[in-house]
Amino acid sequence: MTISAQLHIDVASPNIYFCHKLIPQIEQRTGVTFEYFPVLLGGIFKLTNNQAPFLTYKGVKNKNEYRTLEMQRFIRDHNMTDYRMNSHFPINTVMAMRGAIVAEEDGFLIEYFDAILGDMWERSLKLDDPDVFYQALKSHGFDADKITSRIQDTDIKQKLLENTTASVERGTFGCPTIFINDEIFFGKETLPAVEQEIHRQLELASS
Repeated sequence: MTISAQLHIDVASPNIYFCHKLIPQIEQRTGVTFEYFPVLLGGIFKLTNNQAPFLTYKGVKNKNEYRTLEMQRFIRDHNMTDYRMNSHFPINTVMAMRGAIVAEEDGFLIEYFDAILGDMWERSLKLDDPDVFYQALKSHGFDADKITSRIQDTDIKQKLLENTTASVERGTFGCPTIFINDEIFFGKETLPAVEQEIHRQLELASS
């Protein structure tokens, strides 16, 4: 039995950043490598009639305050000392996620996400500004001219749309969503359950 671990990812969410930082530890402990599946969170929201939590809970007394507290504890407990809330949030991530499709085609997807997630959630860059995005790509040694040209191509745009639709059809309603084979998990808080499920399926495979 093959264990498939797939992270449905859009750099728009700080929770994706947290998952990305912790997934290598899960990979090391389990021996299972995660596949990153680029999607567009805004597209998922439209297809599922969902909203970002800061909008969903607007006006709900104490809810967003608790979410802030929970995030602070998560950052503390996992020593996420490099994390900074992006001062330009919310950011339109269409360019960045089309760039991920280009990176996937050219074989450097994980390196791309390492860089862009750092730009979003450590360096507080405004990645929906074309000039900022271009300079960020250059600073990481990526072919900025190629990437910014390719993200305008129909096939790149279509692939991101297809990924987003496929993700929703599979059960996704937001990010981060993780699939371990056919089991779905949502949110950074489910990472312990994700690891437990990997071990469970590894045991089943070996029995």
